[in-house]
Amino acid sequence: MAEATLAARLQRLEDLEAIRTIIARYGPLADAGAADSVAGLWAEDGRYAVGGMHEAVGRAAIAGFITGPVHQALMVTGCAHLLGPVAITLDGDGATAVGHSVLFEQRPGGVAVARIAANRWQLRRSKTGWEVVRRDNRLLDGSEAARALFAGV
Repeated sequence: MAEATLAARLQRLEDLEAIRTIIARYGPLADAGAADSVAGLWAEDGRYAVGGMHEAVGRAAIAGFITGPVHQALMVTGCAHLLGPVAITLDGDGATAVGHSVLFEQRPGGVAVARIAANRWQLRRSKTGWEVVRRDNRLLDGSEAARALFAGV
């Protein structure tokens, strides 16, 4: 009985760390312009919804966020995507993580915060490990829609 409990506790810690790693990888991969690697964090049918922009469905469309003109313009001048820490709720082979993201960009005179957003990640365990099923990102602009992403923390 104690071994099963220890095994379950170890699995929980491994799952939490795997999810944190996926989310932590997003920023450096995006800033490097590694579109295919960013998209590889998502399930094949994954969704990435950025409030105020659009929703990408599938890895090719998610990679398109990185290769698209908005992101490329940020990369040319210099940008940094910082995410986390996140609060993670595990539910069997599914998980939800919520947290903040901050986008910094180079501007004349120095670095500026370009965007502060609320994020809600839905993830699932696949045969190869954890993957993102959906990420919702909304500008923290005082709206209820952005605050709602933090519900259930």
